Amino acid sequence: MDNLQRENWTSRLGFILAAAGSAVGLGNIWRFPYVAGTNGGAAFLVLYLIAIVLIGYPVMVTEMTIGRKTQKNPVGAFKSLAPDAPWWLVGALGVFTGFVILSFYSVVGGWSMAYVVKAANGFIAGTDFGEVFVGHISGVGEPLLWHATFMFLTITIIGSGVVKGIQKAVEVLMPILFVLLLILVFRAITLPGAGEGLAFYLTPDFSQITGQTFLEAIGQSFFTLSLGMGAIITYGSYLSDDDNINDNAAYVAGFDTLIAILAGFAIFPAVFALGFSPDAGPGLVFTILPAVFAEMPLGTIFGFLFFLLLTISAITSAISLLEVVVAYVVDEHQWNRKKAAWLAGIIIFIVGIPPLLGYSTLAEVNFLGMDILDTYDWISGNIFLPLGGLLTAVFAGYAWGARETVEEANKVKGAISVGAIYSFLIKYLVPIAIFIVLVTGVWETIAG
Repeated sequence: MDNLQRENWTSRLGFILAAAGSAVGLGNIWRFPYVAGTNGGAAFLVLYLIAIVLIGYPVMVTEMTIGRKTQKNPVGAFKSLAPDAPWWLVGALGVFTGFVILSFYSVVGGWSMAYVVKAANGFIAGTDFGEVFVGHISGVGEPLLWHATFMFLTITIIGSGVVKGIQKAVEVLMPILFVLLLILVFRAITLPGAGEGLAFYLTPDFSQITGQTFLEAIGQSFFTLSLGMGAIITYGSYLSDDDNINDNAAYVAGFDTLIAILAGFAIFPAVFALGFSPDAGPGLVFTILPAVFAEMPLGTIFGFLFFLLLTISAITSAISLLEVVVAYVVDEHQWNRKKAAWLAGIIIFIVGIPPLLGYSTLAEVNFLGMDILDTYDWISGNIFLPLGGLLTAVFAGYAWGARETVEEANKVKGAISVGAIYSFLIKYLVPIAIFIVLVTGVWETIAG
């Protein structure tokens, strides 16, 4: 695709909502509360906020800058900035990572859609919701149908284009997501006994902090912003030369962080008020929260709203993951967007079938004690994502050069300018921190 034909966001708000929608996903609504819950609540929250500022924001500025400068997909972007070196492999890693993540993300998105229907039918007190969840995911036909439905919606949005598809979708979905979350927060904090949950979430006990808490905070801050997978580079490539990078990155990181924090306010007061444990782990959303809604006044309504919120957040992230793959095919191979979206989407759907069946017909298949879906998640989240972020930081700091990156980022003046502090972070702190997360995560999994 010729750059003159390339679409641009038609408004600053459209880009911010799209990039924030990419960042806001299952990582905020599903993963953040359980990671915070298992790492001490408020103490984790403090470290997470520090990591967003020192690691997440600099990498986001970098990826947006690379995208806007080149007006290309991740592979084309690195080829353009370093034509005589194999840095394009970093972009290829991003495209492949987006492909892998979406294949299992769609499965979990399908679970969320199924729970919208379950919630609408009402959660009954006394039900073993762990058994209900296992019963759902260990089926074949129903999870497959929801997986297909989720991918169909994602493909349809991406096939419609950047403005008519992505921007139009997020301009509707993101405000709905925000309003739903505020309603759930209000309901949770007004429950009798919610104060204990608020104290857990807002009163730091730094004696609870361990080395693992630091690593989890860095990892969560990095992964929740959709960094290292080519999504922000791709969305940045639809910015015009008149768009400010530094302010936009701050808005996106800030909005994403706000959603994660609000998710904690929606979940912890309710969990404590009704006598459940905040450290239930990944099952918190699908096994503990239905029990909470079953006990809560007007629980059917709020359960429905919560899983609708979860589904919307999953879709806004899924479209950015598919867009990374589609932008690559459209740019590098001059394919029609709809054709690229359908072909890529169908292949991703097929690649998502093994993790879907990992709880039924392929339940015996495992890697390092993990089922197929957890294996996909672990490889992409603990190896591909941090590796992509690490190499992007090294590229910006040394190959392209911190001076050139800063100059491009500051091209359009705004409230924020980056300079010496950004250069220090992107050249030293960010690569070292990500490297530690990468090595430690792999070592702990293999050793454990």
